[in-house]
Amino acid sequence: MKSAIGAVNNTDLSMIFTDFKEITKARLAVSVVFSSLAGYLLGAYEISLVSLLLLAFGGYCMVGASNAYNQIIEKDLDALMKRTRKRPIPSGRMSVKTALTTAVVLTILGILSLLALSPKTAMFGAISIFLYTSVYTPLKTKSPLSVFVGAFPGAIPFMLGWVAATDDFGIEPGTLFMIQFFWQFPHFWALGWMLDEDYKRAGFKMLPTGNKDKGTAIQIIFYTIWMIVISILPVFGFTGRLQLSIVAAAIVLLAGLVMLFFAFKLYQNRDNVSARKLMLASVTYISLIQVVYVIDKFIS
Repeated sequence: MKSAIGAVNNTDLSMIFTDFKEITKARLAVSVVFSSLAGYLLGAYEISLVSLLLLAFGGYCMVGASNAYNQIIEKDLDALMKRTRKRPIPSGRMSVKTALTTAVVLTILGILSLLALSPKTAMFGAISIFLYTSVYTPLKTKSPLSVFVGAFPGAIPFMLGWVAATDDFGIEPGTLFMIQFFWQFPHFWALGWMLDEDYKRAGFKMLPTGNKDKGTAIQIIFYTIWMIVISILPVFGFTGRLQLSIVAAAIVLLAGLVMLFFAFKLYQNRDNVSARKLMLASVTYISLIQVVYVIDKFIS
């Protein structure tokens, strides 16, 4: 009897943990934490393990809170899409009250953790939550400009790490912000291209022209080129302490050109297969260049 009760409890705990991962979008949150830690390592004069842990925990909480608020606001729309209808709220596994409580607790824990690093870090974290939930989320059903607005909170994590390490906002974190800002357009438009039919079921307007056409593909190419240009700027010495060696810049440039190749393939083919390849290339690109930036700092 006890073993049966234990099995039930273990199942319940497993489901709670699974729902927590889904409501906070754990994979996305971890990738955001990775970006912020990379930014910290780039900015830090001396590395503090406590600061890294606070940044990782606070970053996860802030992203998790944003995603939870997002799923509360969009619960009815999520129920209309194949990709999201099995999320905790639309599936009925989690109540709105539970999700809201989770979001509020994560917000408080996140802000306190980032505040322990510096007031500026906490401020940027709070701004990211506000923009994501109060501007980006409601704008998704109204205008393709939502992607532009959403790129601001999405670009904060890389920059946030530098600010957490230095308590300073200047050309260096500004450059990190711009790299991730421009990266988001080809990334999210490739994703939007793949999921266009599903998004339209919920009334989301994610593609810049509203359609999977040449206009959208051209804009993807345009923003990818800007991303490449900004990502190699540190090799020219214009960006303060944020610097790149020639070898590192060549690697970053090559990674960007690979992404640009897939952007041109999307323009040529205009199909979901090409969009998926671009999306996967973009995910690889952002993680790769962050690793290259960090390694280059410590070996140069």
